[in-house]
Amino acid sequence: MPAEVVSSEEMLRRLIAFDTTSHLSNMALIDYVREYLEGHGVASHLSFDDDGKKANLLATIGPNVEGGYVLSGHTDVVPVEGQPWDTDPFTLTERDGKLFARGTCDMKGFIAIALAMVPEFKAKATKRPIHFAFTYDEEVGCYGVQRLIPQLLELLPKPKLVIVGEPTEMKVANAHKGVHSYVTTVTGKDAHSSQPQIACSAIEYGAEIVRFIYAMAHELRDNADPACLFVPPYTTFNIGTITGGTAGNIIPRQCRFGWNFRQLPTDDPAQIKARFDDFVANEILPRMRREFPGAQVETTGVNVLPALAPEQDSPAEEMAKSLTGNNGSVVVSFGTEAGHFQQAGLPTVVCGPGSIMEAHQPNEFITRAQMQAGEAFQRRMADRAAA
Repeated sequence: MPAEVVSSEEMLRRLIAFDTTSHLSNMALIDYVREYLEGHGVASHLSFDDDGKKANLLATIGPNVEGGYVLSGHTDVVPVEGQPWDTDPFTLTERDGKLFARGTCDMKGFIAIALAMVPEFKAKATKRPIHFAFTYDEEVGCYGVQRLIPQLLELLPKPKLVIVGEPTEMKVANAHKGVHSYVTTVTGKDAHSSQPQIACSAIEYGAEIVRFIYAMAHELRDNADPACLFVPPYTTFNIGTITGGTAGNIIPRQCRFGWNFRQLPTDDPAQIKARFDDFVANEILPRMRREFPGAQVETTGVNVLPALAPEQDSPAEEMAKSLTGNNGSVVVSFGTEAGHFQQAGLPTVVCGPGSIMEAHQPNEFITRAQMQAGEAFQRRMADRAAA
């Protein structure tokens, strides 16, 4: 593909046309981006999922030195099935200064700006490199970034900072909650419902565990710090799914529920999980095993999305504030890949065009004004890379 100069909006139109819903492959989009970058003389490095059907992309513009700036975004989008869209969700449609389609704000708008800026980045990034880090499967667990980061640390001179371009309306977010997800399976002993003395009801004990989880939730809610900037200002819990039993006249052998907590950066997730484990081990299992020695309660971790914590004197936050012209920072309640980068020792903030209020909705959109603000941000960043 020869070198192309395209507008951010035209690039967004092209990216939107690739249906990269998380359960599908993103390879068509990745191949397009790789070929587009090759046309500008920019090499890409890919890392794949286990099936080879999805890929992350790393690319560097500028010198091979430390201190570069990483622009990070995920290529996958959430499903559109069951949503009442007024337009084709995979065809960019403009109306009244708004660009409608799935992924416009979350978050192909940010990626489109970065790709459209490649010619300008090449001209300006002479002192510091600008790195692209585009991932798969953010929407279903941030699995792609967990493979990308080791490759980034191996292949690239250590970057100075990471900008994750999730939609913040170009406000600088220096913190978000972490998400820890589990599935708990309670196994007892079944029997005819008329004979509870020879059974061990998994649902009965599962319900006690559920009540304990919500007791922790209420305790944290009732002791919340009113000065906390998060909404809500405390760690939250949710039991999202629950199943169990086979019939109304059978005491249930098994109960399974999926649950998670979204923890403030100041709360220790290990302590929260330890309280849960202690309750199960010391309050639930001994009573279950008096009824049935083979009783079990097994809790399996499904996914961990690390919190993003504010960092004192963070170069990422300082630069992002300077580029936006806003001396303040915000916190966001939604999760991003930023916590993974921070855990890897890379100063990170979240700052990108569009509003989270439009994400995951039918008729998702980003305004042209927000696209222009994102362009201005990245253009000023390129100027820093030349200084």
